[in-house]
Amino acid sequence: MSECIFCRIVQGMAPARVIYRDEEITAFHDINPQAPVHILIIPNRHITSVACIEPGDANTLGRLFLVARQLAEQENITDGYRIVVNSGRMAGQSVYHLHMHLLGGRRLSWPPG
Repeated sequence: MSECIFCRIVQGMAPARVIYRDEEITAFHDINPQAPVHILIIPNRHITSVACIEPGDANTLGRLFLVARQLAEQENITDGYRIVVNSGRMAGQSVYHLHMHLLGGRRLSWPPG
């Protein structure tokens, strides 16, 4: 998926402020942050969206949440943070590679939008 910007980040072919990387997951700062802490957490393997998740993806999806918790601790936002996953155009998904937004560092209002 050489046209996918997130795949290119995973491959080291596009710039990003990467703060976490392992064999399954990469996390980096959002280029248009919506909170003082705004980190994108992605599976290294291309999965287009939540609508494309398969049973074999369960371990990777669990790892996304474990990494989110670890990064929340690292970024000192354990007093409250939000995890957002948009799926599809009507939900605001703009990059079609499954990703989780970790947002924190300020009071987050509800409803979100």
